[in-house]
Amino acid sequence: MKEEIIEYARKNTTPVSEILYQLTRETHLTQVSPQMLAGTIQGAMLQMISRMIRPNRILEIGTFTGYSAICLAAGLTPPPDLLPGKGRDRGGVLHTIEINPELESIIRKYLHEASLTDAVVLHIGDAMKIIPTLDDTWDLVYLDADKPRYPDYYNLLFPRIRPGGFILADNVLWDGKVLDPPEKWDKDTRGITAFNQLVQLDTRVENLLLPVRDGLMIIRKI
Repeated sequence: MKEEIIEYARKNTTPVSEILYQLTRETHLTQVSPQMLAGTIQGAMLQMISRMIRPNRILEIGTFTGYSAICLAAGLTPPPDLLPGKGRDRGGVLHTIEINPELESIIRKYLHEASLTDAVVLHIGDAMKIIPTLDDTWDLVYLDADKPRYPDYYNLLFPRIRPGGFILADNVLWDGKVLDPPEKWDKDTRGITAFNQLVQLDTRVENLLLPVRDGLMIIRKI
């Protein structure tokens, strides 16, 4: 898509909050791969989807610096900002898992700035080990972690997603590499293509692959 069209879309999308602007700026100044940030359009889409679903329990796999967590938490029901001092048990909760401990300080900084410390639970470590310890049924899952394990995450999570619940999976076009012949696939591309095929053949779900940014798969458990 032409950059002019993308910029036009940005200009005709609700502007990001000051907190997300500052988080974006700090991410670009301090991180080696700032392009991993959700960004204006995708972040706004995640926020819009969450607000439409109004989930009570969200799981995010792959926090990075916290941009998408802040966007997704905007839809938690009831909204965290209506429950000052009430604690997590009185409102919706988002659990987010990040494997890189060096990102913890920036994540916690901006969750605090966004007044989400009572609504977002940050876990640092391997998601495959952490997920089984979480005793929740998920209304919404956002998957944006190590690509070779996308199928493993899907199979692990599926029994714990409520009927009618959603999975959002990022990077499912993997910079267009999904169109390359299989002999050219690296391990990440193999993981993504295996995941896409797994979802497409799963009769327990409805799915929509949107060519937004690097591809976003929306999956609804029937």
